[in-house]
Amino acid sequence: MSRLSDDTGLFEHARHAIVRREYGYCTDDVGRGLVVTSREPEPTEEVLRLAECYLAFLTHAQDAAGAFRNRLGHDRRWTDQPGLGDWWGRALWGLGTAAARSPAAWIREGALVAFSRGATRRSPAPHAMAFAGLGAAEVLRRHPAHAAAAALLADAATTIGTPETDPGWPWPQQRLTYANAALAEVVIAASQLRHDGPPLDDGLRMLNWLRDVQLRRGRLSVVPAAGWGRGVARLRHDQQPIEVAAFADACATAATITGDPGWEAGVRQAVGWFLGDNDIGTRMWDPDTGGGYDGLTPHGPNLNQGAESTLALISTLQHARRWS
Repeated sequence: MSRLSDDTGLFEHARHAIVRREYGYCTDDVGRGLVVTSREPEPTEEVLRLAECYLAFLTHAQDAAGAFRNRLGHDRRWTDQPGLGDWWGRALWGLGTAAARSPAAWIREGALVAFSRGATRRSPAPHAMAFAGLGAAEVLRRHPAHAAAAALLADAATTIGTPETDPGWPWPQQRLTYANAALAEVVIAASQLRHDGPPLDDGLRMLNWLRDVQLRRGRLSVVPAAGWGRGVARLRHDQQPIEVAAFADACATAATITGDPGWEAGVRQAVGWFLGDNDIGTRMWDPDTGGGYDGLTPHGPNLNQGAESTLALISTLQHARRWS
């Protein structure tokens, strides 16, 4: 992560291992970066420096009403207006994780203030609400009486919807797109952290089906970047690391809540995908740089090592410490 970061934030794109400064920074990735740095139980000085940098970026991106700008040029000028897209949700995910898990008091305190401001807003998009809901779940695990986090998590689960009864497609939407497992994870979390939350079985049924349809000869083969619609033939490529990381997160949450060792196997399958246990049988990271490759194509990995894929690798390997 240090390779992709400077004193402003986290660069979005790279050509192989070299950052592409012309594309600047985005709140989407900085939020993910704060999630990863905050998950480290014993962070080094460098990890704490990165976490503080990412927190400063997010508080700068946030307006007084709780929305966030997303794109900052390398010249430190914003190129968009505050909004409530995926970047709002990922910013709240990062802030909530920092507020709950960072060992540094000044980071926890600053993150909770920014989270609380952003948690008053709502997005109509299920994915944005899911990411925000993950941040709310983190806050509630540390601050069970946080009313704004509780309301946000409940609204996130409602926006995602109720799974259908059809066992062939028990998903609330008619299409799988990206970071699909995050939707199931929020429903699972809401069932545990809200007294009036959805039934635990709703989220587990979603995640169990997603696991089943993404296994191919015992290997994880995730829904590709083009997505997959109900009743439509599914493509196998290009597979994105973000999908694998979301699956690892959801399986880790399910394992913690249920104690079912089957979900631990899901985490190991996600780790295996990066290490080469995938459709092509190729490693999806560069051991020389520590970067994650941007996608799995029919011909091998996309060798670019941008922020999203590198953070997906790191977050998945963080789970491996417990369930490898």
